[in-house]
Amino acid sequence: MTSQPADLTRSPGAVTAARNATLAVFTVNGFAFASWMSRVPDVKDMLGLTPGQLSLLLLALSIGSLCGLPVAGRIAHRIGAANTVRLGAIVSLPGVLLAGIAVEAHAAIPIVMIPLFMVGLGFGTWDVAQNLEGSIVEQSLGRAIMPWFHAGFSGGTVVGALLGALITWLEVPVGLHIGAAAVLAGLVVWWITRDFLPAYDEGATEAVDVAGKARSPWLEPRTLLIGLIVLAAAFAEGTANDWMAVAFVDGHDTSNAMGVVALAVFLAFMTAGRILGTGLLDRYGRIAVLRTLFATAVVGCLLVVFGPSWLAFIGVAVWGVGASLGFPVGMSAASDDPARAALRLSVVSTIGYGAFLMGPPLIGFLGDRVGVLDAMLAVGVVSLLAILVVPAARPLPRAGETAAQPTPI
Repeated sequence: MTSQPADLTRSPGAVTAARNATLAVFTVNGFAFASWMSRVPDVKDMLGLTPGQLSLLLLALSIGSLCGLPVAGRIAHRIGAANTVRLGAIVSLPGVLLAGIAVEAHAAIPIVMIPLFMVGLGFGTWDVAQNLEGSIVEQSLGRAIMPWFHAGFSGGTVVGALLGALITWLEVPVGLHIGAAAVLAGLVVWWITRDFLPAYDEGATEAVDVAGKARSPWLEPRTLLIGLIVLAAAFAEGTANDWMAVAFVDGHDTSNAMGVVALAVFLAFMTAGRILGTGLLDRYGRIAVLRTLFATAVVGCLLVVFGPSWLAFIGVAVWGVGASLGFPVGMSAASDDPARAALRLSVVSTIGYGAFLMGPPLIGFLGDRVGVLDAMLAVGVVSLLAILVVPAARPLPRAGETAAQPTPI
C-alpha cells in the first residue's frame, strides 16, 4: 500500500492564488527561454558560426537540462517546489545574462557554452519544480488543470518570440535584451512563488521521508511506462516544432512563409487542445482521452505526409490537438502519490525531454534517406506504441481517502 501524506486544509482563496502563481511561473519560464532563442540568429551572425558550430553551442543547453532534470526531484523533495523554482531561476537567469555578455564580447565558443550550460541546468530544475507545484494545485482542486499550465508555457514562448522579433528589428543589443528579460523573469518568479502551496503538513514528514528512502523510481515499471507516454508526446511536439515548416517547403513545395504558417497552425491547435482538454479529462478520464489523442496524432501525421497541401494543413491542426495533452497528463500521472511525486517527476521529465534531444537528429537522419516529409511518419509509429502503454497513466487509488470535493476554480 502506498503511504500518503496527510491532507492540508486549503482554503479556496489559497488554492486560487497558487493556481495563478503556478500559471505565471510556467509563462515566465517560456518567456525567458524564448527570449534567448529569439536571438539565436543574431548570436550565429555575431560569433560567425557555421550551422555545425551553432548546434555545438546549443548542445550545452541540452546537456545542462539533462543534468538538472534527474536531480531536481530530490532537491524539490527536500526544500519544496517554491524554493526549487527559485534555485532554478538563480542558476538559469544569470546564465542567460552571462551568455548575452559573452556574445557581445565575441567570446570563443567554449566560453559561451559555460553560461548556456547554466541556463539548461537551471531550466531543467525549474521545470520539474513547477510541474510538482502544478500537481499539488491540481490535486487540491480535484480536477484536471495541468494542461492549462503547459498552455501558459506555450503562451510565454509566443510572447517571448514575438517581442524578440520586434526587439531584433529595433536592433537592440543581444546582451541588453536578454539581460533585461532575465532580470524581469527573476523578479516575477521570486515574488510570485510566495503563493505556492506546500506539499505536506507537519504530520506527513515521516511518511515523506520514508517515501524518499524507498527504491529508486527508475526501477518502477509504472513510472517508466508513464515516461514513455511523455516521450511519445514530446516527440510528436518536438518533431513538429523543428521540422514542420521544412517538411511543407520541401515535401509540399510551399513557400517559406507558408511553411511557417503550418507551424503556427500546429502551435495554435496544440495550445487550444491544452486549454479545452481539461473538461474532457474530467468527464472521460485519462485513459480514454490519451488513447483518442494519440490516435488523433497518428491520423494527423498521415494527413500531413500523404495528403495534398490543403489537406495537409488540416492534418497539422489534427496533429496539434493530438499532441496537446500527453505531456501534461503524464506529469499528473507521475504525481498521483504526493509523497513520491517529486522523485517520479524527475524520471518522467528526463525521459520525456530526451525526446526533444533525440527527435530532431532522428528525423534529420531519416530525412537524408527518405525525405523530411516521409520521415515524419516516425511520429505516427511512436504514437501507436504509446497507445499500448496508456493504461499506465490510470490514477492511483488514495489509501484511506474518500473522494475529495472539487475546489471552485
